[in-house]
Amino acid sequence: MRQAPQRGMSMALDPITVEVIGAALSSIVEETGEALIRASYSTNIKERRDCSTALFNTGGETLCQAEHIPIHLGSFIGIVPEIMKHHRVEEMRPGDVFVGNDAYAGGGTHLPDIVLAEPIFVEGRIVAWTVNLAHHSDFADRGHAHIYQEGLRIPPVRLYRGGVLQSDIQNLILLNCQVPHERLSDLRAQMAANRVGVQRFQALCAKYGTDTVLAAGAALLDYAERKMRAGIAAIPDGRWCFEDVFDSPEIAGTLPFSVEITVRGDEMALHFDAPDQVRAGINMTYTALLATAYYAVKSVVDPSILPNAGLARPLTVTGREGSIVHCRHPAAVNGRLQACQRVADMVLGALAQAVSERVTACSNSTCTVASFIGSRRSDGSLWVYLETMGGGSGARFNKDGLDGVHVHGTNTSNLPAEALEIEYPLTLLRYELVQDSGGAGEHRGGMALRRVYRADEDVRVRIDLSRLHSRSWGLFGGQGGAHGRVECGPDVTFDGPNAELKAGQWFAIVSPGAGGYGSPGRRSAEAVRRDLIQGNISAAAAREFYPQSA
Repeated sequence: MRQAPQRGMSMALDPITVEVIGAALSSIVEETGEALIRASYSTNIKERRDCSTALFNTGGETLCQAEHIPIHLGSFIGIVPEIMKHHRVEEMRPGDVFVGNDAYAGGGTHLPDIVLAEPIFVEGRIVAWTVNLAHHSDFADRGHAHIYQEGLRIPPVRLYRGGVLQSDIQNLILLNCQVPHERLSDLRAQMAANRVGVQRFQALCAKYGTDTVLAAGAALLDYAERKMRAGIAAIPDGRWCFEDVFDSPEIAGTLPFSVEITVRGDEMALHFDAPDQVRAGINMTYTALLATAYYAVKSVVDPSILPNAGLARPLTVTGREGSIVHCRHPAAVNGRLQACQRVADMVLGALAQAVSERVTACSNSTCTVASFIGSRRSDGSLWVYLETMGGGSGARFNKDGLDGVHVHGTNTSNLPAEALEIEYPLTLLRYELVQDSGGAGEHRGGMALRRVYRADEDVRVRIDLSRLHSRSWGLFGGQGGAHGRVECGPDVTFDGPNAELKAGQWFAIVSPGAGGYGSPGRRSAEAVRRDLIQGNISAAAAREFYPQSA
Protein backbone atom coordinates (compact mmCIF):
# COMPACT_ATOMS: atom_id res chain seq x y z
CA MET A 1 0.00 0.00 0.00
CA ARG A 2 1.28 3.43 -0.88
CA GLN A 3 1.79 5.70 2.06
CA ALA A 4 1.02 9.39 2.39
CA PRO A 5 4.01 11.64 1.80
CA GLN A 6 6.04 11.77 4.97
CA ARG A 7 8.02 14.55 6.56
CA GLY A 8 10.63 15.83 4.15
CA MET A 9 8.87 14.21 1.16
CA SER A 10 6.30 16.93 0.42
CA MET A 11 5.63 17.73 -3.22
CA ALA A 12 6.45 21.25 -4.39
CA LEU A 13 3.13 23.00 -3.72
CA ASP A 14 2.35 26.67 -3.76
CA PRO A 15 1.14 28.11 -0.44
CA ILE A 16 -2.29 28.99 -1.83
CA THR A 17 -3.02 25.36 -2.77
CA VAL A 18 -1.89 24.18 0.65
CA GLU A 19 -4.08 26.79 2.34
CA VAL A 20 -7.12 25.89 0.23
CA ILE A 21 -6.74 22.18 0.89
CA GLY A 22 -6.12 22.84 4.57
CA ALA A 23 -9.35 24.82 4.79
CA ALA A 24 -11.13 21.98 3.00
CA LEU A 25 -9.84 19.46 5.55
CA SER A 26 -11.07 21.68 8.38
CA SER A 27 -14.42 21.95 6.65
CA ILE A 28 -14.66 18.15 6.36
CA VAL A 29 -14.14 17.51 10.09
CA GLU A 30 -16.55 20.28 11.05
CA GLU A 31 -19.21 18.93 8.67
CA THR A 32 -18.81 15.38 9.94
CA GLY A 33 -19.18 16.72 13.46
CA GLU A 34 -22.42 18.50 12.61
CA ALA A 35 -23.70 15.36 10.88
CA LEU A 36 -23.01 13.35 14.03
CA ILE A 37 -24.76 15.87 16.28
CA ARG A 38 -27.82 16.26 14.04
CA ALA A 39 -28.25 12.51 13.52
CA SER A 40 -27.74 11.52 17.16
CA TYR A 41 -30.43 10.51 19.64
CA SER A 42 -29.07 11.03 23.16
CA THR A 43 -29.14 14.42 24.87
CA ASN A 44 -25.44 14.08 25.60
CA ILE A 45 -24.64 14.37 21.89
CA LYS A 46 -27.58 16.11 20.23
CA GLU A 47 -27.79 18.82 22.93
CA ARG A 48 -24.50 18.84 24.81
CA ARG A 49 -22.32 18.04 21.76
CA ASP A 50 -20.07 15.65 23.69
CA CYS A 51 -18.35 14.32 20.59
CA SER A 52 -15.42 15.00 18.26
CA THR A 53 -14.28 14.27 14.70
CA ALA A 54 -10.89 14.09 12.99
CA LEU A 55 -8.96 13.01 9.91
CA PHE A 56 -5.77 10.95 10.06
CA ASN A 57 -3.16 10.04 7.47
CA THR A 58 -2.14 6.46 6.79
CA GLY A 59 0.67 6.73 9.31
CA GLY A 60 -1.82 7.37 12.10
CA GLU A 61 -0.96 11.08 12.41
CA THR A 62 -3.66 13.69 12.99
CA LEU A 63 -4.34 15.70 9.83
CA CYS A 64 -7.09 17.81 11.33
CA GLN A 65 -9.34 17.77 14.40
CA ALA A 66 -12.60 19.70 14.68
CA GLU A 67 -12.91 22.35 17.35
CA HIS A 68 -14.92 20.21 19.74
CA ILE A 69 -13.39 18.56 22.83
CA PRO A 70 -9.59 18.78 23.27
CA ILE A 71 -9.31 15.73 25.55
CA HIS A 72 -10.83 13.53 22.83
CA LEU A 73 -7.53 13.78 20.97
CA GLY A 74 -6.26 11.33 23.59
CA SER A 75 -8.59 8.66 22.22
CA PHE A 76 -7.97 9.56 18.60
CA ILE A 77 -4.18 9.38 18.58
CA GLY A 78 -4.21 5.81 19.85
CA ILE A 79 -6.95 4.23 17.76
CA VAL A 80 -5.44 4.13 14.23
CA PRO A 81 -2.06 2.73 15.38
CA GLU A 82 -3.92 0.10 17.43
CA ILE A 83 -6.00 -0.88 14.40
CA MET A 84 -2.93 -1.26 12.19
CA LYS A 85 -1.15 -3.18 14.94
CA HIS A 86 -3.83 -5.88 15.04
CA HIS A 87 -5.30 -5.85 11.52
CA ARG A 88 -3.47 -6.30 8.23
CA VAL A 89 -3.82 -3.22 6.06
CA GLU A 90 -3.71 -5.40 2.94
CA GLU A 91 -6.90 -7.15 4.08
CA MET A 92 -8.91 -3.96 4.63
CA ARG A 93 -11.66 -3.15 2.15
CA PRO A 94 -13.88 -0.14 1.43
CA GLY A 95 -16.69 -0.07 3.95
CA ASP A 96 -14.66 -1.56 6.79
CA VAL A 97 -15.38 0.30 10.02
CA PHE A 98 -13.55 -0.34 13.29
CA VAL A 99 -14.94 0.33 16.75
CA GLY A 100 -12.95 0.64 19.98
CA ASN A 101 -12.89 2.33 23.36
CA ASP A 102 -10.45 0.54 25.66
CA ALA A 103 -7.94 2.61 27.57
CA TYR A 104 -5.22 -0.04 27.35
CA ALA A 105 -5.95 -2.17 24.27
CA GLY A 106 -7.95 0.29 22.21
CA GLY A 107 -6.06 3.57 22.29
CA GLY A 108 -8.77 5.28 24.36
CA THR A 109 -8.79 7.32 27.55
CA HIS A 110 -12.02 6.08 29.19
CA LEU A 111 -14.70 3.59 28.23
CA PRO A 112 -17.73 5.85 27.52
CA ASP A 113 -15.82 7.43 24.60
CA ILE A 114 -16.53 4.98 21.77
CA VAL A 115 -14.57 5.65 18.58
CA LEU A 116 -15.50 4.63 15.04
CA ALA A 117 -12.64 4.70 12.51
CA GLU A 118 -13.01 4.07 8.79
CA PRO A 119 -10.25 3.88 6.14
CA ILE A 120 -10.80 6.13 3.12
CA PHE A 121 -10.07 4.41 -0.19
CA VAL A 122 -9.27 6.17 -3.46
CA GLU A 123 -8.52 4.07 -6.54
CA GLY A 124 -8.10 0.93 -4.46
CA ARG A 125 -5.70 2.25 -1.85
CA ILE A 126 -6.12 3.69 1.63
CA VAL A 127 -5.27 7.38 1.58
CA ALA A 128 -6.56 8.55 4.98
CA TRP A 129 -8.85 7.71 7.90
CA THR A 130 -12.02 9.43 9.09
CA VAL A 131 -12.53 9.05 12.81
CA ASN A 132 -15.23 10.17 15.20
CA LEU A 133 -15.90 9.80 18.91
CA ALA A 134 -19.14 9.98 20.84
CA HIS A 135 -19.42 9.92 24.61
CA HIS A 136 -22.04 7.24 25.28
CA SER A 137 -23.56 8.15 28.65
CA ASP A 138 -24.36 4.61 29.65
CA PHE A 139 -21.82 2.96 31.94
CA ALA A 140 -23.32 4.45 35.10
CA ASP A 141 -23.73 3.23 38.67
CA ARG A 142 -20.46 1.27 38.59
CA GLY A 143 -17.39 0.85 40.75
CA HIS A 144 -14.05 2.40 39.93
CA ALA A 145 -11.46 0.35 41.74
CA HIS A 146 -10.07 -0.88 38.40
CA ILE A 147 -10.87 -0.81 34.69
CA TYR A 148 -12.86 -4.05 34.79
CA GLN A 149 -15.57 -2.37 36.88
CA GLU A 150 -16.04 0.60 34.59
CA GLY A 151 -17.90 -0.80 31.60
CA LEU A 152 -17.49 -2.83 28.43
CA ARG A 153 -13.92 -2.83 27.07
CA ILE A 154 -13.77 -2.90 23.28
CA PRO A 155 -10.46 -3.46 21.48
CA PRO A 156 -10.42 -2.25 17.84
CA VAL A 157 -12.65 -4.72 15.97
CA ARG A 158 -14.64 -4.50 12.75
CA LEU A 159 -18.18 -3.29 13.32
CA TYR A 160 -18.72 -3.24 9.56
CA ARG A 161 -16.91 -5.47 7.10
CA GLY A 162 -17.05 -4.28 3.51
CA GLY A 163 -20.09 -2.18 4.36
CA VAL A 164 -21.94 -5.07 6.03
CA LEU A 165 -22.87 -4.71 9.70
CA GLN A 166 -21.36 -7.40 11.93
CA SER A 167 -24.52 -7.99 13.96
CA ASP A 168 -22.84 -10.26 16.50
CA ILE A 169 -20.37 -7.52 17.45
CA GLN A 170 -23.12 -4.92 17.68
CA ASN A 171 -25.31 -7.23 19.77
CA LEU A 172 -22.41 -7.91 22.14
CA ILE A 173 -21.93 -4.17 22.66
CA LEU A 174 -25.63 -3.44 23.14
CA LEU A 175 -26.10 -6.31 25.59
CA ASN A 176 -23.57 -4.66 27.90
CA CYS A 177 -25.29 -1.26 27.78
CA GLN A 178 -27.94 -0.02 30.18
CA VAL A 179 -29.84 2.03 27.58
CA PRO A 180 -29.26 0.04 24.38
CA HIS A 181 -31.74 1.91 22.19
CA GLU A 182 -29.78 5.13 22.78
CA ARG A 183 -26.50 3.40 22.05
CA LEU A 184 -27.80 1.88 18.82
CA SER A 185 -29.11 5.23 17.57
CA ASP A 186 -25.89 7.06 18.46
CA LEU A 187 -23.74 4.37 16.83
CA ARG A 188 -25.79 4.78 13.68
CA ALA A 189 -25.23 8.53 13.87
CA GLN A 190 -21.49 7.90 14.13
CA MET A 191 -21.67 5.69 11.04
CA ALA A 192 -23.52 8.43 9.15
CA ALA A 193 -20.87 10.95 10.13
CA ASN A 194 -18.07 8.69 8.89
CA ARG A 195 -19.82 8.27 5.55
CA VAL A 196 -19.80 12.06 5.19
CA GLY A 197 -16.06 12.12 5.98
CA VAL A 198 -15.30 9.42 3.41
CA GLN A 199 -17.33 11.08 0.67
CA ARG A 200 -15.97 14.57 1.26
CA PHE A 201 -12.36 13.40 1.32
CA GLN A 202 -12.83 11.36 -1.84
CA ALA A 203 -14.39 14.39 -3.54
CA LEU A 204 -11.41 16.51 -2.48
CA CYS A 205 -9.04 13.99 -4.03
CA ALA A 206 -11.09 13.93 -7.23
CA LYS A 207 -10.93 17.72 -7.46
CA TYR A 208 -7.24 18.32 -6.76
CA GLY A 209 -5.68 14.90 -7.31
CA THR A 210 -4.91 12.40 -4.57
CA ASP A 211 -1.16 12.99 -4.54
CA THR A 212 -1.70 16.75 -4.27
CA VAL A 213 -4.08 16.36 -1.33
CA LEU A 214 -1.72 14.00 0.49
CA ALA A 215 1.24 16.26 -0.17
CA ALA A 216 -0.71 19.23 1.14
CA GLY A 217 -1.53 17.24 4.26
CA ALA A 218 2.16 16.57 4.82
CA ALA A 219 2.94 20.24 4.21
CA LEU A 220 0.35 21.27 6.79
CA LEU A 221 2.01 19.05 9.38
CA ASP A 222 5.36 20.66 8.59
CA TYR A 223 3.77 24.12 8.83
CA ALA A 224 2.31 23.38 12.26
CA GLU A 225 5.73 22.20 13.38
CA ARG A 226 7.39 25.39 12.14
CA LYS A 227 4.85 27.57 13.92
CA MET A 228 5.25 25.63 17.16
CA ARG A 229 9.03 25.87 16.96
CA ALA A 230 8.87 29.59 16.27
CA GLY A 231 6.54 30.11 19.21
CA ILE A 232 8.73 28.11 21.57
CA ALA A 233 11.84 29.96 20.37
CA ALA A 234 10.18 33.22 21.43
CA ILE A 235 10.04 31.94 25.03
CA PRO A 236 13.25 32.48 27.02
CA ASP A 237 15.35 29.39 27.58
CA GLY A 238 14.95 28.07 31.09
CA ARG A 239 13.42 25.59 33.47
CA TRP A 240 10.17 26.27 35.30
CA CYS A 241 8.43 24.17 37.90
CA PHE A 242 4.95 24.34 39.34
CA GLU A 243 3.11 22.37 42.00
CA ASP A 244 -0.55 22.05 42.88
CA VAL A 245 -2.78 19.70 44.85
CA PHE A 246 -5.61 17.50 43.64
CA ASP A 247 -8.71 16.34 45.48
CA SER A 248 -11.76 14.27 44.60
CA PRO A 249 -14.73 12.78 46.45
CA GLU A 250 -13.25 9.38 45.48
CA ILE A 251 -10.15 9.86 47.65
CA ALA A 252 -9.32 11.16 51.10
CA GLY A 253 -7.39 14.41 51.48
CA THR A 254 -5.34 16.02 48.73
CA LEU A 255 -2.58 14.69 46.48
CA PRO A 256 0.47 16.62 45.22
CA PHE A 257 0.88 17.13 41.45
CA SER A 258 3.88 18.76 39.79
CA VAL A 259 5.30 19.70 36.41
CA GLU A 260 8.78 20.65 35.24
CA ILE A 261 9.02 22.48 31.91
CA THR A 262 12.32 23.00 30.13
CA VAL A 263 12.72 25.23 27.08
CA ARG A 264 15.85 25.01 24.97
CA GLY A 265 15.85 26.84 21.67
CA ASP A 266 12.81 25.74 19.70
CA GLU A 267 11.99 22.64 21.75
CA MET A 268 10.09 22.12 24.97
CA ALA A 269 10.11 19.19 27.41
CA LEU A 270 7.38 18.67 29.99
CA HIS A 271 7.68 16.14 32.81
CA PHE A 272 4.76 15.47 35.15
CA ASP A 273 4.66 13.67 38.46
CA ALA A 274 1.95 12.64 40.88
CA PRO A 275 1.40 9.94 43.50
CA ASP A 276 1.07 6.31 42.49
CA GLN A 277 -2.11 5.36 40.63
CA VAL A 278 -5.06 4.80 42.93
CA ARG A 279 -8.09 2.53 43.20
CA ALA A 280 -10.37 5.27 41.93
CA GLY A 281 -11.40 6.51 38.50
CA ILE A 282 -9.14 9.58 38.43
CA ASN A 283 -6.10 8.02 36.74
CA MET A 284 -4.85 9.25 33.33
CA THR A 285 -3.57 7.13 30.48
CA TYR A 286 -0.50 8.38 28.67
CA THR A 287 -2.54 9.46 25.65
CA ALA A 288 -4.74 11.56 27.97
CA LEU A 289 -1.58 13.20 29.30
CA LEU A 290 -0.39 13.89 25.75
CA ALA A 291 -3.69 15.42 24.66
CA THR A 292 -3.78 17.67 27.73
CA ALA A 293 -0.18 18.82 27.37
CA TYR A 294 -0.57 19.50 23.63
CA TYR A 295 -3.67 21.60 24.26
CA ALA A 296 -2.12 23.61 27.10
CA VAL A 297 1.14 24.33 25.29
CA LYS A 298 -0.64 25.30 22.07
CA SER A 299 -2.91 27.70 23.95
CA VAL A 300 0.11 29.53 25.35
CA VAL A 301 2.63 29.31 22.50
CA ASP A 302 0.30 30.11 19.59
CA PRO A 303 -3.44 29.32 19.59
CA SER A 304 -3.52 29.71 15.79
CA ILE A 305 -1.34 26.63 15.22
CA LEU A 306 -3.18 24.07 13.13
CA PRO A 307 -4.59 21.19 15.21
CA ASN A 308 -2.54 18.42 13.66
CA ALA A 309 0.29 16.08 14.62
CA GLY A 310 2.98 18.51 13.47
CA LEU A 311 2.59 20.68 16.55
CA ALA A 312 3.76 17.79 18.75
CA ARG A 313 7.12 17.32 17.04
CA PRO A 314 9.03 19.91 19.12
CA LEU A 315 7.45 18.64 22.36
CA THR A 316 8.62 15.87 24.67
CA VAL A 317 5.98 14.88 27.20
CA THR A 318 6.73 12.41 29.97
CA GLY A 319 5.05 11.35 33.17
CA ARG A 320 6.16 8.97 35.85
CA GLU A 321 4.80 5.61 34.77
CA GLY A 322 2.53 4.01 37.32
CA SER A 323 1.44 7.38 38.68
CA ILE A 324 -1.96 9.04 38.42
CA VAL A 325 -0.76 11.11 35.44
CA HIS A 326 0.57 8.06 33.52
CA CYS A 327 -1.21 5.00 34.81
CA ARG A 328 -0.75 1.34 33.98
CA HIS A 329 -3.28 -1.44 33.51
CA PRO A 330 -5.61 -2.11 35.28
CA ALA A 331 -6.08 1.38 36.77
CA ALA A 332 -9.58 2.85 36.58
CA VAL A 333 -9.84 5.92 34.36
CA ASN A 334 -13.49 6.94 34.13
CA GLY A 335 -12.94 10.34 35.79
CA ARG A 336 -9.56 11.01 34.19
CA LEU A 337 -10.67 14.47 33.09
CA GLN A 338 -10.55 15.73 36.67
CA ALA A 339 -6.81 15.10 36.78
CA CYS A 340 -6.36 16.35 33.19
CA GLN A 341 -7.83 19.71 34.14
CA ARG A 342 -5.31 20.07 36.95
CA VAL A 343 -2.47 19.18 34.59
CA ALA A 344 -3.55 21.88 32.12
CA ASP A 345 -3.59 24.58 34.79
CA MET A 346 -0.17 23.48 36.06
CA VAL A 347 1.29 24.05 32.59
CA LEU A 348 -0.09 27.59 32.68
CA GLY A 349 1.28 28.12 36.18
CA ALA A 350 4.76 27.06 35.11
CA LEU A 351 4.78 29.11 31.91
CA ALA A 352 3.45 32.18 33.75
CA GLN A 353 6.97 32.53 35.09
CA ALA A 354 8.30 32.95 31.56
CA VAL A 355 5.50 34.58 29.54
CA SER A 356 3.15 36.13 32.08
CA GLU A 357 0.90 37.95 29.62
CA ARG A 358 0.13 34.81 27.60
CA VAL A 359 -1.49 32.83 30.39
CA THR A 360 -4.56 33.06 32.58
CA ALA A 361 -4.79 32.59 36.30
CA CYS A 362 -6.02 29.19 37.37
CA SER A 363 -9.44 28.28 36.03
CA ASN A 364 -11.91 26.13 37.94
CA SER A 365 -9.53 23.18 37.36
CA THR A 366 -12.21 20.54 37.08
CA CYS A 367 -15.05 19.17 35.00
CA THR A 368 -18.03 19.14 37.34
CA VAL A 369 -20.08 16.06 36.47
CA ALA A 370 -23.44 14.77 37.69
CA SER A 371 -24.52 11.30 36.55
CA PHE A 372 -28.08 10.10 37.20
CA ILE A 373 -29.59 6.64 36.79
CA GLY A 374 -33.08 5.42 37.54
CA SER A 375 -36.04 3.32 36.42
CA ARG A 376 -39.08 5.01 34.93
CA ARG A 377 -42.35 4.50 36.81
CA SER A 378 -44.27 4.20 33.55
CA ASP A 379 -42.58 1.10 32.17
CA GLY A 380 -39.64 0.22 34.44
CA SER A 381 -37.07 1.05 31.74
CA LEU A 382 -33.65 2.28 32.78
CA TRP A 383 -32.57 5.83 32.04
CA VAL A 384 -29.13 7.36 32.36
CA TYR A 385 -28.27 11.04 32.20
CA LEU A 386 -24.86 12.69 32.43
CA GLU A 387 -24.33 16.40 32.75
CA THR A 388 -21.23 18.55 33.02
CA MET A 389 -21.20 22.08 34.42
CA GLY A 390 -18.98 25.02 33.68
CA GLY A 391 -17.26 27.14 36.30
CA GLY A 392 -14.95 30.11 36.46
CA SER A 393 -12.27 30.79 33.86
CA GLY A 394 -9.04 32.37 35.06
CA ALA A 395 -8.53 36.12 34.85
CA ARG A 396 -6.22 37.45 32.16
CA PHE A 397 -3.53 40.11 32.35
CA ASN A 398 -5.91 42.67 30.84
CA LYS A 399 -9.42 41.25 31.33
CA ASP A 400 -11.65 39.54 33.86
CA GLY A 401 -12.12 35.81 33.59
CA LEU A 402 -15.22 34.36 31.96
CA ASP A 403 -18.14 33.32 34.17
CA GLY A 404 -19.73 29.88 34.13
CA VAL A 405 -17.87 28.30 31.21
CA HIS A 406 -16.16 25.03 30.39
CA VAL A 407 -12.37 25.25 30.32
CA HIS A 408 -9.37 23.38 28.98
CA GLY A 409 -9.99 19.75 28.02
CA THR A 410 -13.78 19.92 28.07
CA ASN A 411 -15.99 22.01 25.82
CA THR A 412 -19.50 20.61 26.00
CA SER A 413 -22.59 22.77 25.71
CA ASN A 414 -25.11 23.72 28.34
CA LEU A 415 -28.24 21.55 28.46
CA PRO A 416 -31.30 23.82 28.67
CA ALA A 417 -33.63 23.22 31.60
CA GLU A 418 -36.49 22.57 29.19
CA ALA A 419 -34.60 19.72 27.48
CA LEU A 420 -33.58 18.22 30.82
CA GLU A 421 -37.10 18.21 32.24
CA ILE A 422 -38.72 16.85 29.05
CA GLU A 423 -36.32 13.92 28.80
CA TYR A 424 -35.85 12.89 32.45
CA PRO A 425 -37.77 12.82 35.78
CA LEU A 426 -35.71 15.71 37.13
CA THR A 427 -36.56 19.36 37.79
CA LEU A 428 -34.02 22.15 37.79
CA LEU A 429 -34.92 24.43 40.68
CA ARG A 430 -32.14 26.99 40.29
CA TYR A 431 -29.34 27.68 37.83
CA GLU A 432 -27.23 30.72 38.64
CA LEU A 433 -23.84 32.34 38.93
CA VAL A 434 -22.43 32.32 42.46
CA GLN A 435 -21.68 35.64 44.10
CA ASP A 436 -18.12 36.14 45.43
CA SER A 437 -16.85 32.95 43.77
CA GLY A 438 -14.41 34.64 41.39
CA GLY A 439 -11.02 35.45 42.88
CA ALA A 440 -10.41 39.13 43.60
CA GLY A 441 -7.77 40.95 41.60
CA GLU A 442 -7.01 43.83 39.30
CA HIS A 443 -8.91 41.56 36.95
CA ARG A 444 -11.49 39.33 38.64
CA GLY A 445 -11.58 35.57 38.22
CA GLY A 446 -14.59 33.98 36.53
CA MET A 447 -17.61 33.07 38.63
CA ALA A 448 -18.85 29.59 39.53
CA LEU A 449 -22.24 28.04 38.78
CA ARG A 450 -24.87 26.63 41.12
CA ARG A 451 -27.32 24.07 39.73
CA VAL A 452 -30.10 22.70 41.99
CA TYR A 453 -31.78 19.42 41.03
CA ARG A 454 -34.99 17.91 42.39
CA ALA A 455 -35.70 14.23 41.83
CA ASP A 456 -39.25 13.68 40.60
CA GLU A 457 -38.77 9.90 40.85
CA ASP A 458 -36.30 7.84 42.89
CA VAL A 459 -32.83 8.19 41.41
CA ARG A 460 -29.21 7.41 42.15
CA VAL A 461 -26.64 10.14 41.52
CA ARG A 462 -22.87 10.30 41.33
CA ILE A 463 -20.85 13.53 41.51
CA ASP A 464 -17.37 13.99 40.03
CA LEU A 465 -15.84 17.25 41.19
CA SER A 466 -12.58 18.74 42.40
CA ARG A 467 -11.35 21.87 44.19
CA LEU A 468 -13.40 20.85 47.23
CA HIS A 469 -10.43 21.38 49.57
CA SER A 470 -8.19 23.67 47.53
CA ARG A 471 -8.67 26.92 45.68
CA SER A 472 -7.94 27.86 42.11
CA TRP A 473 -4.87 30.07 42.45
CA GLY A 474 -4.47 33.64 41.32
CA LEU A 475 -1.47 35.22 39.62
CA PHE A 476 0.69 38.20 40.61
CA GLY A 477 -1.32 39.13 43.68
CA GLY A 478 -4.69 37.88 42.47
CA GLN A 479 -6.78 35.95 44.98
CA GLY A 480 -7.95 32.36 44.63
CA GLY A 481 -11.42 31.33 43.47
CA ALA A 482 -14.03 29.82 45.75
CA HIS A 483 -14.21 26.10 46.53
CA GLY A 484 -16.56 23.76 44.76
CA ARG A 485 -19.12 22.00 46.93
CA VAL A 486 -22.24 19.87 47.10
CA GLU A 487 -25.25 21.21 49.02
CA CYS A 488 -27.75 18.67 50.31
CA GLY A 489 -31.46 19.07 50.93
CA PRO A 490 -33.25 17.52 53.94
CA ASP A 491 -32.36 13.85 54.53
CA VAL A 492 -29.96 13.76 51.55
CA THR A 493 -26.48 12.44 52.30
CA PHE A 494 -23.60 11.50 50.02
CA ASP A 495 -21.40 8.49 50.59
CA GLY A 496 -18.29 9.81 48.89
CA PRO A 497 -19.44 10.72 45.39
CA ASN A 498 -22.71 8.75 45.53
CA ALA A 499 -26.20 9.36 46.86
CA GLU A 500 -29.72 7.98 46.55
CA LEU A 501 -32.55 10.47 46.23
CA LYS A 502 -36.22 9.78 46.87
CA ALA A 503 -38.85 11.56 44.83
CA GLY A 504 -39.12 15.16 45.98
CA GLN A 505 -35.59 15.40 47.45
CA TRP A 506 -33.06 17.88 46.11
CA PHE A 507 -29.36 18.64 46.09
CA ALA A 508 -27.16 21.32 44.53
CA ILE A 509 -23.77 21.31 42.86
CA VAL A 510 -21.58 24.41 43.07
CA SER A 511 -18.62 24.41 40.72
CA PRO A 512 -15.35 26.15 41.68
CA GLY A 513 -14.58 29.76 40.84
CA ALA A 514 -11.36 30.93 39.18
CA GLY A 515 -8.34 32.90 40.27
CA GLY A 516 -7.82 36.63 39.85
CA TYR A 517 -4.90 38.34 38.08
CA GLY A 518 -2.98 41.22 39.67
CA SER A 519 -3.39 42.93 43.01
CA PRO A 520 -7.00 43.75 44.00
CA GLY A 521 -5.77 47.18 45.07
CA ARG A 522 -5.26 48.04 41.40
CA ARG A 523 -8.84 47.27 40.32
CA SER A 524 -10.64 50.34 39.07
CA ALA A 525 -13.45 51.84 41.12
CA GLU A 526 -15.71 51.62 38.06
CA ALA A 527 -15.13 47.86 37.76
CA VAL A 528 -15.89 47.37 41.46
CA ARG A 529 -19.12 49.41 41.18
CA ARG A 530 -20.15 47.38 38.16
CA ASP A 531 -19.53 44.12 40.05
CA LEU A 532 -21.67 45.37 42.94
CA ILE A 533 -24.53 46.47 40.70
CA GLN A 534 -24.53 43.18 38.81
CA GLY A 535 -24.32 41.13 42.00
CA ASN A 536 -20.96 39.58 41.09
CA ILE A 537 -19.55 40.53 44.49
CA SER A 538 -21.14 41.39 47.83
CA ALA A 539 -20.70 44.62 49.72
CA ALA A 540 -18.67 42.72 52.33
CA ALA A 541 -16.28 41.39 49.65
CA ALA A 542 -15.91 44.89 48.20
CA ARG A 543 -14.91 46.26 51.60
CA GLU A 544 -12.47 43.39 52.22
CA PHE A 545 -10.70 43.22 48.88
CA TYR A 546 -11.27 46.65 47.32
CA PRO A 547 -11.12 49.20 50.15
CA GLN A 548 -9.76 51.78 47.68
CA SER A 549 -13.22 51.87 46.09
CA ALA A 550 -15.22 52.23 49.33
